[in-house]
Amino acid sequence: MVKVPKLKIDSYQPLRDVIFDTLRKAIINGDIKPGERLMEVSLAEQMGVSRTPVREAIRKLEAEGLVTMIPRKGTHVSEVSIKDIIDVLEVRAALDKLATGLAARRIDNSQVKMIENVHKQYIAFVEKNNIEGAIRKDVEFHDTIYSISGNPRLIAVSSSLREQIYRFRVMYMSDTIIAENVLNEHSEMIEALRSNNDKLASELAEKHIINQMETIIKSMNESSGGRA
Repeated sequence: MVKVPKLKIDSYQPLRDVIFDTLRKAIINGDIKPGERLMEVSLAEQMGVSRTPVREAIRKLEAEGLVTMIPRKGTHVSEVSIKDIIDVLEVRAALDKLATGLAARRIDNSQVKMIENVHKQYIAFVEKNNIEGAIRKDVEFHDTIYSISGNPRLIAVSSSLREQIYRFRVMYMSDTIIAENVLNEHSEMIEALRSNNDKLASELAEKHIINQMETIIKSMNESSGGRA
């Protein structure tokens, strides 16, 4: 049976939205695994609510592609296929390449210090083996680069992939060794940004995402015996 986090009631949000946010976060963070079944009755009992807002929340999750509803088989958390990963991360690699190149051309000293500070915080979490904290700072690191790029339309396009990217990020940064690899790649990107080397910065950003994609695919193939 799926275990859900404790519901945090927000008087300013409809109950269905609170349930939706709770379930979405659990799915994206990997607390509820791909393929697991979501049963309205069980979820309602655990959360102490009626089935109606749970049903409404599940429909919103389906609209986002996070769950799949199959007649007579119920609702399951959507599986992540290798094609899903390739489709999303190919786009992410292109966007990050552009954003980081623009940032390298436009970055100033105060912004260099800002991204270095985020990187230091990332390092602190890695040293404490706090993967959850490291993931948060990895998100902030890339968000900072997009902000420095100075292109609001680019930021908006990237934001449309945010939830899917975060789900893959959690899959990727599953242990300290990977987190340390990310640390080294971030360091190289910062050096290119600091020196306003837009060509190198963009190439490093693209490779950073390609490494992520290749690592996730390799892990999925190994866990499925090459059947993923």
